[in-house]
Amino acid sequence: MSGGVLVTGAAGQLGYELARTVPRGVTVQMLARAELDLQDIAAVSRVIDAYRPSVIINAAAYTAVDRAESEPHLAKAVNVTGVRALADAAARCDARVIHISTDFVFGAGAGRPWRTGDDTAPHSVYGRTKRDGERVLCDTLGSRALVIRTAWLYSAHGVNFVKTMLRLMREEEPVRVVADQVGTPTWARTLATTIWAAVARPEVAGTLHWTDAGVASWYDLAVAVSEDALTAGLLPHAVPVLPIATADYPTPATRPVYSVLDTSATQDALDVHTIHWRTALRFMLSELAHA
Repeated sequence: MSGGVLVTGAAGQLGYELARTVPRGVTVQMLARAELDLQDIAAVSRVIDAYRPSVIINAAAYTAVDRAESEPHLAKAVNVTGVRALADAAARCDARVIHISTDFVFGAGAGRPWRTGDDTAPHSVYGRTKRDGERVLCDTLGSRALVIRTAWLYSAHGVNFVKTMLRLMREEEPVRVVADQVGTPTWARTLATTIWAAVARPEVAGTLHWTDAGVASWYDLAVAVSEDALTAGLLPHAVPVLPIATADYPTPATRPVYSVLDTSATQDALDVHTIHWRTALRFMLSELAHA
């Protein structure tokens, strides 16, 4: 393939949705980790040099948030060193890179949704490596780099909070979920379609934010899963969900307390519009129910 779009991380939930939403007329090469592992610097160079894509969508990342605290070298190998190799290879073939990042790059809440230009202050190894990967990419590629930060991603494919909740609700009750961390659940399908809109706008560079609309705590999301999964026939009966504090559920990595992202600049730049997270969740659960 010379020209066209190359997608890394094709086996993940975002890669799955990107493959399902390819616009008509776009040539795509989907590469899972088995075909392109960002830890293998030589392979990154070899693969990109062979395909010479016009656009690279980097949906690959080390995303094991808690494990990264004890494996910082592995998180850095993928999220920083691997991104640097990808950027270097892209520069050689004049490719544009659309790189997916995260709300974890931010620190304490600003009292309002995070804007793209706000200072980053990550509190976890995962967040720091993702922030450093953003910087490496933009420093290397300049106007050919676009970072899209997202949050609380889920899909009918892969491992994520929504599917974990469904499993727990079938196995035990009540389910206890953290209620003092706030963000926006985001269906990987809506992120995928937004990424394709960005592919069609080569003049758009820098950093954008994308999530679905609205605000929720993890508890709010779990309650919605319980209610809507029951309606969709995915649960045999209603399951009680109990709110707990972050302190009651300690984890190795510190989570953002407030990670709502301001998507207004993205909507303007790409002429796209958000849907409310609860609407998106119902679409995804309906897909699961009819799978």
